[in-house]
Parts: sequence; C-alpha cells; structure tokens
Amino acid sequence: MPLLDFSPLLHGQFLDWLLAGVRLSLLLTLFALCLALPLGTLIALARLAPFAPLRAVAWGYVEAVRNVPLLAHMLFWYFAVPELLPDGLKAWLYAGHIEAVAALAALVTYTAAYMAEDVRSGLRSVPQGQWLAARALGLRHRDAMRWIVLPQALRATVPPLISQTLNLWKNTSIATVVGAAELMYQAQRVETASFRGFETFALATATYLGVSLLITAAGVLYQRRYPARPAAR
Repeated sequence: MPLLDFSPLLHGQFLDWLLAGVRLSLLLTLFALCLALPLGTLIALARLAPFAPLRAVAWGYVEAVRNVPLLAHMLFWYFAVPELLPDGLKAWLYAGHIEAVAALAALVTYTAAYMAEDVRSGLRSVPQGQWLAARALGLRHRDAMRWIVLPQALRATVPPLISQTLNLWKNTSIATVVGAAELMYQAQRVETASFRGFETFALATATYLGVSLLITAAGVLYQRRYPARPAAR
C-alpha cells in the first residue's frame, strides 16, 4: 500500500491553488444565492399572478430550466450566449473572467427555477383566510402579498431553501467544465502537478463536506431561533 502524505499539499503553491479554488467556490455560492433567491421569488409571484400570460411565461421558465441538466446550462452560457453579444462586450468578457461569469449565470438561472417552486409552495401554504382578511381590510393583491402573505411564506420555505443552498454549493463543482478555477478545477490541477491523487481529492471532498455541514448547521440554528409558527386561520 503506498504511503499517504498530505504534507506537500498543506504549504506552498499547492495550498495556494486549493485555497484559491475554495475562495472562488464560496464566492460563486454567495453571489448565486444572493441573485437566485430574489429572482426565484419574483418567478414564484409571477406563477401566482392574476395575469394569465405572466403565469405562462413563469411556468415556461421553470419547466425549461429544470428539465435541462446543469452541465448543459454551463456550456450554453459559456459557448452560446457570448456569440449573441456585441463584439465589444464579447471581447471584454473573453479578456476577463468569462469562465466565472458564465458559471455564475448558469448557477443563478438554474437555482432560481428550483427556489421559485419552493417559494411558490410556501405561498400556497398560507391559509386562504389570510388573503380574505387582507382583502376585507381593503388591501390590493400586491399589498396583501407584500405585507401579509410573502413574509409568512418565506419563513415557511427556509428548510427547502437551505437544501437548495446545499445543492448550489455542490453544483459549483460543475463549473470546472468551463474552466472556472473553483475547488474541483484546482484539485485536478494540484493532482496533475503533484501526483497525489488520493490526498488531493480527499482534501477536496473534506472541504465540500465541511462547508455543507456548516450550511446545514446554520439552517438548524435559524430554525431553533425562529421556529415556524402555524398561521392563523
């Protein structure tokens, strides 16, 4: 059995590469979450809007995105979308960090579709009496949604949104196919240069697991501090 040695990976250039990968993975997760949650909420609201064409557009977005693999989204945003942009903008992207930008766009559009369904489920879980009471007080549909229904729905959707955040963190690994230098990309780079395959991917696996456990713990702490309360009927 070959002798395992993690020491070459814990200092010097190899450690710098791995830390850079962790940093980009965390940034992709953070920015994608901050963009996908508002977008998913808007899509969920559109799916429940009184205006039928708006509901149809939102439904089409959710179904189109959720039924295509994330890998296809990554490749689409990296290879196809830049070809539709003006030459100046395309040149600017290719001169910068188009890999990370394409990965972020794919993660946002993909995650937002799933979050939209979670938020929509939360909205539908609010008892009809809440709507009727708001309308009886003279609130319009928009105001009832904003002040009465949506706050209750978002609180109810915290558990599934934590699950989506976990999926988002793990899905950042797929960005390696477009050359984004996230954790998996850097792990492959370190493995190629060091010939320490087991040690390298063991560290990468432990990192994914550790961050996932931290996200789960944050969700548990939130639920303990702000337990879900049954809505008044």
